[in-house]
Amino acid sequence: MSKFRKSMFAPLVAAALATGAHAQSPASLPQDQKVRNVVLVHGAFVDGSGWRGVYDRLTARGYTVKIVQNPLTSLADDTAATTRILDGLTGPAILVGHSWGGTIITEAGAHDKVAGLVYVSALAPDAGETTAQQYKGYPAAANFAIDVSADGFGIVRPAKFQSAFAADLNDADAAFLRDSQLPIRMAAFETKLTKAAWRTRPSWAIIAREDQAFGKGMLQGMAKRIGARIVDVPGSHAVFTTQPAAVADVIDQAAREVSKAAQTRK
Repeated sequence: MSKFRKSMFAPLVAAALATGAHAQSPASLPQDQKVRNVVLVHGAFVDGSGWRGVYDRLTARGYTVKIVQNPLTSLADDTAATTRILDGLTGPAILVGHSWGGTIITEAGAHDKVAGLVYVSALAPDAGETTAQQYKGYPAAANFAIDVSADGFGIVRPAKFQSAFAADLNDADAAFLRDSQLPIRMAAFETKLTKAAWRTRPSWAIIAREDQAFGKGMLQGMAKRIGARIVDVPGSHAVFTTQPAAVADVIDQAAREVSKAAQTRK
């Protein structure tokens, strides 16, 4: 399967950011479009509610959208939560992951209902690798600090949360995300993956230009390694919340392209 790297959706993203209006969304889905499902997987420290803006835009276009609520207790548990949603779908889906959610979709994305993957400022390990290994060779993210409790669960250090995770949110919204954090069991980052769905599925990577959760070059390095189509957008690590129009447009484009490719192969 061919792989892609270029930011070919720049005009589409620019238009979405320029208008910022829901009314400017692309037309409803063609009747013959095969991929009509989207599954959204959140990352560490947050829950699925941050996808609301993306959800609203995609459902308005005619997609069936499901949001996974990860327990954040282990890679196996989070993968099982995603697989459970995929099992219940009728028809193929685009599987989308933010941050730690990228690891989850890499493992769960081998499911036979997954037609394509979208990584949103997300991790993308290979089979046999751990999530922690992805940080090697890149500078540390200076503003991103995790506090780990005695039972092995971690949260983003509250004093650093807004600057590290959500610098483009207003103070009130950033404080809400900070104070509603879901701790993740840190051992999950040391678990080796058994599958790498990006090796058999077309992939897209949305990279937030002002993301402070990863060291310089890390997101680009991972996206290039997996051969993803790369789309750069302005925004913090919370890009899935702060830039819902741009994120929804890329997911929509992925679904349309995968559907067209399937029709061409017939």
